Amino acid sequence: MLALVVVPLMSIAQVKIATVDVQAIFNDMPEAKQANELLNTTSQKFKAEYEMMQKEFNKKYAAFQSLVASDDTPETIRDRRIREIQDSDSKIGAFLEQTNTLLLKQKQELEKPIYDKIAQAIKTVGDEGGYTYIIDVSKTPVAYSGPQAIDVTSAVRKLLGLN
Repeated sequence: MLALVVVPLMSIAQVKIATVDVQAIFNDMPEAKQANELLNTTSQKFKAEYEMMQKEFNKKYAAFQSLVASDDTPETIRDRRIREIQDSDSKIGAFLEQTNTLLLKQKQELEKPIYDKIAQAIKTVGDEGGYTYIIDVSKTPVAYSGPQAIDVTSAVRKLLGLN
C-alpha cells in the first residue's frame, strides 16, 4: 500500500517546470528589428501605390460628378464612367487584399527563422537545466506562479547573446 502512494509522488517530484517570455526575447532580437524595418519599407511602398490609386479614383469620381451635373450628357457616357469608377474601386480593393496577404506572408517568412532560433535556445536551456516543461508565458498565461517558480528567460537571452 505504501508503494502505491510513494511511487507516484517520486515521479511528481522529478517534474521540473520553468517559464519563458518568448515575445520579450523576440522583441530584443536584432534580427526582429531588421525584419520590422524591412516590413515597414515594403508597407510604405504599398501605401504610396495605394495613395496614387486613390488619387486617380478621386479624379475620376470628381470628373463623373461634373459630368452628371450637366443635363446634356448622353446616358452611354454616364454608364461608361460609372463602370470606370466601379472598376477602379474593384482594383483598389483587390490591391489592398493582395498587399495584406503579401505583407502577412513576408512577416511569417522573416519571423520563422527568428522563432526557430529562440526555440533552439529554449531547448538547449531546457536540456541543460533538466526541465520537463518550459511554458511560454507570452502565449499561455499562467494563473499562478509562486516564489519558487523558475523563469529561464534570462538564461535564453544570455544564450542568444542579448544580455
